[in-house]
Order: sequence, then structure tokens, then C-alpha cells
Amino acid sequence: MHDKTMIFSISDNRDESIRTILITVYNALAEKGYNPINQIVGYILSEDPTYITTHKNARSLIRKIDRDDLLEALLKNYLKT
Repeated sequence: MHDKTMIFSISDNRDESIRTILITVYNALAEKGYNPINQIVGYILSEDPTYITTHKNARSLIRKIDRDDLLEALLKNYLKT
């Protein structure tokens, strides 16, 4: 019998889900003529959902992500850790 411990991580799935939602939100904001980066930053800083359009259900989608998880995923991606 092998005495190795298997590692299970949901982090990769969570990060991919966050990425998919952010891309959808970004595209919805761009389609409506907003500056997506400014709007998403406004949402992250204030957690006010009105920074995000309802177009393509973007506002509901981004609210599914915990803000701490969103910031963690963005920072990890930015620092490539």
C-alpha cells in the first residue's frame, strides 16, 4: 500500500469560474459602452452592484463571487503565483 496523500484543490475550479464570470462581465460592460476596468474597480472598492450593468445578467453573475475571493484570484493572477 502506498502511503502518499493525494491533494485535492478546488482553488483551480474556483479561479476558472471567477475568470469566466469576469470575462462575461467585462464584455457586457464594453458592449454597453462603459469602461469595463473602471466599472469593475468601482465595484470591487465599494461592493456597490450598480457599477455593473444588468446587460447579459452581468450584475447577478458578479454578485455570485465573494469579493475576497475575487481579490485573491486577481492578485494571484497578477503575481503569477
